[in-house]
Amino acid sequence: MTTPAEDTLEEIALFRSQVLRFLEQEVVPHYEAWEAAHIIPRELWNTMGENGLLCVDMPEEYGAAGASFDVCQMIQEEMCRLGLHGLATGYNIHSNIVAPYLSNLANDAQKQRWLPRMVSGEVVAALAMTEPGAGSDLAGMRTTAVRDGDHYVLNGSKTFITNGIHAGLTIVCAKTDATAGAKGISLFLVDATLPGYSTGKKIEKIGQHSSDTAELFFEDLRVPVDALLGEEGKGFAYLMQELPRERLGCAVQAIGHAQGALDLTAAYVQERKVFGQPVAKLQNTRFKLAQVKTELELCRALLEKHMAKFARHEMTVDDAAMLKLACTEMQVNAVNECLQLFGGYGYTDEYPISRFYRDARVQTIYAGSSEIMKEVIARSIVGR
Repeated sequence: MTTPAEDTLEEIALFRSQVLRFLEQEVVPHYEAWEAAHIIPRELWNTMGENGLLCVDMPEEYGAAGASFDVCQMIQEEMCRLGLHGLATGYNIHSNIVAPYLSNLANDAQKQRWLPRMVSGEVVAALAMTEPGAGSDLAGMRTTAVRDGDHYVLNGSKTFITNGIHAGLTIVCAKTDATAGAKGISLFLVDATLPGYSTGKKIEKIGQHSSDTAELFFEDLRVPVDALLGEEGKGFAYLMQELPRERLGCAVQAIGHAQGALDLTAAYVQERKVFGQPVAKLQNTRFKLAQVKTELELCRALLEKHMAKFARHEMTVDDAAMLKLACTEMQVNAVNECLQLFGGYGYTDEYPISRFYRDARVQTIYAGSSEIMKEVIARSIVGR
């Protein structure tokens, strides 16, 4: 009889072969074109759903695989390792963030309405927190939700919303009590087809070009009372409860992406010759790669530690902050060092390392910037 840990490893190995086969056949051959078009086609979500890749760790009763949390993380790690960071970011929001919000907070009717359609890819999901004037300061958000009989009326706007163009379901954070600060925030499951919901133009970014990022606008948007997710006024607490998994997902992506950059660079420096010998023979090259690998493996060990804590429901907010800070800063530094070893070719779009470089940069910004992570960690040491 195998142990639970062995069962999980076997499950991950089985899913990994399926995931790699799918990505190599259905995504990699088209990804450059999608990057050039600055959007991933909507139908890819349906294809991912048909192949059982969406919301894999949701219960089987909703059509999901009922796999372990580790499998969901492995999928986005492999996406990033292959240089598909834009896809991984959208996948992270849909499968690793919104789906758990529903699983942990939604009532049975809400789960039955949305989860099967998210699993199949019929519905793409988004989470709308950030506003033009309120990023990390969630208490400063201005989007309001005013009760009017058996509806709430939403007014306001959101920005930098991943999956914003394709979203059919958006969890919207809004103030139900404008005088209560963070305690006045509530969450709503908003059908993107409702009158008063509109999507702005796609936001163009430095990297992750194929990632779908947009502004959202709500003008007298009426949502039924049963669209409230959880209890009124507890939205901020729910966000804090779910943020650790989101930040853990960022760390997973950082590990996969840094590994992919290292793999690309190791292959290149053994082929490229200078002064009559491979670049890999130069001490500077060898030392740089050694440093990158060491820092990568240190972060991988930290990730494994905190994934185990998460599985035991012991991972804290400051644990997640330390993990995201360490892994994403490592990612940015590692990719920078790898690009340097490509020389001038690293600065051209012809070589994938340039996309790795562009795509990594946002990781120290979204889901809580490195500066915010440091503040969270500091508060756990010396208080506010």
